[in-house]
Amino acid sequence: MGCARIYSAQPVYLDAEQVTIEADLSRGLHSFSVVGLGDKAVDESRERVGAALKNSGFESPKHTSKRVVVSLAPAYLKKEGPRFDLPIALAYLIASEQIAFDVNGILFLGELSLEGEVRPVRGVLSLARYARDHGFHTMVVPAQNATEAALIADIAVLPVHTLTDVVAHFDTTGVRPKKLITPQQPTPFHDTVHTDSADLIDIRGQETAKRGLEIAAAGRHNIVLYGPPGTGKTMLARALRGILPPLSFEEALEATTIHSVAGTLQDVIISAPPFRSPHHSASHVAIVGGGTIPRPGEATLAHRGVLFLDEFPEFERRVIDGLREPLEDKVISVSRAKGSVSFPANFILVAAMNPNRERGEGRLSELDRERLKKKISGPVVDRIDMWIEVSHIEHEKLKTRDAAAVSGDRSVDVRERVRSARETQQRRFGDTLRTNADMGVRDIDEHALLTPEAERVLQRAGSAYKLSPRTYHRTIKLARTIADLAPSEKILEAHILEAMTYRPKDLFD
Repeated sequence: MGCARIYSAQPVYLDAEQVTIEADLSRGLHSFSVVGLGDKAVDESRERVGAALKNSGFESPKHTSKRVVVSLAPAYLKKEGPRFDLPIALAYLIASEQIAFDVNGILFLGELSLEGEVRPVRGVLSLARYARDHGFHTMVVPAQNATEAALIADIAVLPVHTLTDVVAHFDTTGVRPKKLITPQQPTPFHDTVHTDSADLIDIRGQETAKRGLEIAAAGRHNIVLYGPPGTGKTMLARALRGILPPLSFEEALEATTIHSVAGTLQDVIISAPPFRSPHHSASHVAIVGGGTIPRPGEATLAHRGVLFLDEFPEFERRVIDGLREPLEDKVISVSRAKGSVSFPANFILVAAMNPNRERGEGRLSELDRERLKKKISGPVVDRIDMWIEVSHIEHEKLKTRDAAAVSGDRSVDVRERVRSARETQQRRFGDTLRTNADMGVRDIDEHALLTPEAERVLQRAGSAYKLSPRTYHRTIKLARTIADLAPSEKILEAHILEAMTYRPKDLFD
């Protein structure tokens, strides 16, 4: 009878922590227990592992008079999911002396089917980064997860299909034929853009809204589109995807890690900005994140991309107020009795609403305005940089064959201007992940240089409209983006005046 040790890892929010699997065999009445604060899926691994061992040609623990204890350490860490099936099976095989190999520097992951096939698991990207950063040289993962894991450099990723594949590669007893597994080759990173979104040139009229989308994309500013139903607000919001530049490799890894842990990853890597559009009936936890064991919500899934909230005032007041922290600090803090966690949430908020849809009037009545204030608080209004009205357009402009009705630039041309403005900001800040919307007060003092005329216009506007300090600084940041699109080294009077036109006007004043 013996004891064996195998190394694995467990996602902890968006990071990871090592889990050491220890198997001990002793004489006595048959039992197979798994200890170490595992959930139901971990507890059920006894049945999956037993059947997988039997059907792979090994001696199953059920067919022996041995007491088997499998420990998942550290015991204080809650273990979730079936990712420990493969390392549990290997630990048992080593402890029962059916196989032998050096386990140091190797991390194992994988769910086992009853026939011994290795099935994919969640969160592999964060686990691969952890393995690389903590001295592991090899990582054994399900074949379906291998391309994802291979995004992390400086670690060998071995894709496996069955339990017998793993044994044939590592076993040194000589009982079974050797068959080495070829390491997964890294997939070259190719940035992509959304090609399935509407092209701006296909949207008739709405030039002000198109200009607003270009500014929002260039500086990562939050924007609200409001107006009567059917005027193109949703179409404009979806067209924003087509003018956003592709993600850098660092941004792509961030977004992919989040979706891998959340189980929403569909591609190998997310190289285009994510676009999330939850329904207005979504709960606070679904949007902001949380739960007994905190998990990322839609705001975090939209990290480095767009969070589109249609029918904005129809969301619960608690949901809208829950966006105050990510809109300001680009993170979401979730606190529970067992601890707290911060999820990244640096997204562009695009909200659409019909504030006076019951009567279809052009301006809000006092009653409508009070209803809107009860739904959208002042702090949330202050955190949204641009409020753009999307009004009805003349039917003559809707003629699909009328060349005169087609105006503006194509999405590809706007995207090129946005990319140029982003590159200007990267040179300014020396950081590829920062944009004008991320500027703090010190950044504004250093990089948002106003001409004397622009300074006077801003001071007069601040006094006339009683701008809060937050709105005052956001106006400067918005003007800085408009200047970058010009391009202009300094913020001119025209840039301040244009930035002021995007205030909410009669909605809340």
